[in-house]
Amino acid sequence: MDQFFQEIAASFQKTFIKDDRWLQFLKGLGVTIEITVVAAVIGIILGFLIAMVRSTYDKNLTGKKCRKPSDYLLKFLNVLCNIYITVIRGTPVVIQLMIMYYIIFSSSRNGIIHAYFAGIIAAVLAFGINSGAYVAEIVRSGIMSIDKGQFEASRSLGFNYSSTMLHVILPQAFKNVLPALGNEFIVLVKETSVAGYVALQDLTYVGNLIRSRTYEAFFPLISVAAIYLVIVLILTYFLKKLERRLRSSDH
Repeated sequence: MDQFFQEIAASFQKTFIKDDRWLQFLKGLGVTIEITVVAAVIGIILGFLIAMVRSTYDKNLTGKKCRKPSDYLLKFLNVLCNIYITVIRGTPVVIQLMIMYYIIFSSSRNGIIHAYFAGIIAAVLAFGINSGAYVAEIVRSGIMSIDKGQFEASRSLGFNYSSTMLHVILPQAFKNVLPALGNEFIVLVKETSVAGYVALQDLTYVGNLIRSRTYEAFFPLISVAAIYLVIVLILTYFLKKLERRLRSSDH
């Protein structure tokens, strides 16, 4: 038994204490959080814009003929949004990440942008664009779930379409889709674990790097899993708190 605990202590020392490897975990965690936060912002903005285009088309032009130039523009934008969602949801995020880094940013990595910053930019764009496709469908479903009478009542009060969406429909839709949006953000946190494919030293990459140097798999991998779990638990806590606050505001 004493030998078992000695081996555990030695493994812990090699994983965290030797060469200040715990600092590498902290740096990896910082990279993961940085990518996740920026990608989430991109995904939310992109998703809401696409959801508004698609829901506007579904409510106003589905099964109807285009009569105005704005109708043709809306139809064109809807087609582009459909192609975007189909392609992004139909291909693995790791492939999108590698395309972004090795193809789109291939010349930049050897030019004016340092390879590290090119990796960060490629990662946040790839994960943000990927998340945007899922956020768009989540938000669109929330908008479409709002009763049509809400639109008609708002228009009768003098609101135009944009004001109706911004002040009446989107707040209600946001409450309806908040749990699904929360799940998407949790998935996004875990998806960033493949950022090491473009040489970014994120949390997963650091854990695997330390494992390869110490020949100890237990502590590096369990530590990475535990950190991701803590992040998810924190996100879940705040999302539930936000849901309760939004529900209480309805009364």
